[in-house]
Amino acid sequence: MKVTLRIRRFNPETDQKPYWGDYTLDGVEPTNSVLELIHRVKWEQDGTLTLRRSCAHGVCGSDAMRVNGVNRLACKILMDGIGVKDGDTIQLEPILGLPVIKDLVVDFEPFFDHYRAVMPYFVPATPPPADGRERIQSQAEREVFDDTTKCILCACCTTSCPSFWASGKYVGPAAIVQAHRFIFDSRDGAAKERLNILAEPDGVWRCRTIFNCTPACPRDIEVTRAIGEVKLAIKRAE
Repeated sequence: MKVTLRIRRFNPETDQKPYWGDYTLDGVEPTNSVLELIHRVKWEQDGTLTLRRSCAHGVCGSDAMRVNGVNRLACKILMDGIGVKDGDTIQLEPILGLPVIKDLVVDFEPFFDHYRAVMPYFVPATPPPADGRERIQSQAEREVFDDTTKCILCACCTTSCPSFWASGKYVGPAAIVQAHRFIFDSRDGAAKERLNILAEPDGVWRCRTIFNCTPACPRDIEVTRAIGEVKLAIKRAE
């Protein structure tokens, strides 16, 4: 079938403002991914098109973009998955709320600044076991935070959030998810510090429970639920 990709283009070195580029592809199969089609545009029609991608299997999270107005990983979206038919147009844009470097590539530094701010690393609550083995944790203890261990830092949730669009100072859903993973880990000893960070004005209280983040997550993390659990933990710690 024939499909047109309508891609938002912008090169800060040559363009005064963004514009739309239309690229028509023949021989598209229902099982083709959006990323495969973008590759065809870059390799067959316009080598100046710029995108970020790596594994192409939904693990690295580097090819996050807006597909028909919704945050997605281009490698995970197939033609039949979004109901594309012969002659249809797919609209592609960079994710919102982060500075555009070129075309579909955005500057992730503000996003990672928020990520680093929530102490996204394990701080042991106890010394290592004398026998040199791992710290024991029950299945029930693990299940409390298991969902948030799946985050791949693609920024789909954060850049789908109107609160983040309104203020880039908001720590954002992804950073809260990363904090959640350690706050509720029974082996970790820095929950209080993380809760204090997230209790600040630009922390969890900027969340308006709009739920944009949950359907945007390509890993099916219940992002809004995790944010709510962190809010409750803050109130209980007061």
